[in-house]
Amino acid sequence: MSPTPPLHANWVGPEVCTYKGVYCADSLFDNSTHVVAGVDLNGADIAGYLPKELGLLTDAAVFHINSNRFCGIIPKSMSKLVLLHEFDVSNNRFVGTFPKVVLFMPALKYLDLRFNDFEGPLPAELFDKDLDALFLNDNRFDSPLPENFGNSSVSVMVLANNKLGGCIPSSIGRMGATLNEIVMMNNGLVGCLPSEIGQLANVTVFDVGYNSLTGVLPKTFDGLSSVENFDCASNSLTGAVPESLCKLPSLKNLTISYNFFNVQAKECLPNARSGVSFDDTSNCLPDRPGQKSGKIVSGACEHDRSIGEWKCGSGAGSSQPDAVPVPGDPSPKPTSSEGNRAVLKPNAAPT
Repeated sequence: MSPTPPLHANWVGPEVCTYKGVYCADSLFDNSTHVVAGVDLNGADIAGYLPKELGLLTDAAVFHINSNRFCGIIPKSMSKLVLLHEFDVSNNRFVGTFPKVVLFMPALKYLDLRFNDFEGPLPAELFDKDLDALFLNDNRFDSPLPENFGNSSVSVMVLANNKLGGCIPSSIGRMGATLNEIVMMNNGLVGCLPSEIGQLANVTVFDVGYNSLTGVLPKTFDGLSSVENFDCASNSLTGAVPESLCKLPSLKNLTISYNFFNVQAKECLPNARSGVSFDDTSNCLPDRPGQKSGKIVSGACEHDRSIGEWKCGSGAGSSQPDAVPVPGDPSPKPTSSEGNRAVLKPNAAPT
């Protein structure tokens, strides 16, 4: 059986519209002119740097190069791609700070930078940009979320597996009209869960697992009427698990394991609802199996009062209490949750 030729095997000669992975169409401004309208080189096993000449593709609407071996930085010349709608450079070896060139692409709606080595702060301007989908997971971004975080218009946002730290800004409630999925797991987030999260009535996936969040679950979470998957596992949350959270009409999976909850309504017990999975492992819940040991309970669960009384501020600049360590906390497993489809599949686009 002969080997499959590389995607770029026919990249010979000046007729670029015949190149595999290059798609052409009539110009929006002159239908007698044929232009490059899209580039799709996903999984082509191409290595090297992106040339500055890519800035000449001013008619391109789609630029997909995920799952290759590209490295270096995103050239500033790509700011000239004023018609670009989708920019996907995920699962490569890009480095440097957040590529601010994308902030100057006026038509951009889909931005995918996940699974690279970008680092440093996230620019506040990113959350004022009119995007529909934002994937930044599995990089090394390390700044707290800015106060204007809630200005984002996205339907899907995945920030998992970075080093953001800081609080979840209370402005998150302003995303209620558009947001469907948000995944912030494994980011070193601290402070309390803001009550404004309850305004996210259209969210189906809410994941803040594997952080250092403290305090209680606000009663306002009964506003999460569309939530199917709610995961706050492996934090330092305490107090009661609200009955209203467990009775949400669309709920399919509620994971509260590896926290310090000490009160649980009967509606929150495993098998309480047909078709709903509850995981309350390793908390401080009386009469429930798989809870923290007596030694750990006396040394950790008694801290729940001081944690619960902490008055959380909003935004990135709030000061925080020291998080109570979670004994026996499993290592983050970012590829274990089927609910986080956006994290797991570098080639996946949101539906």
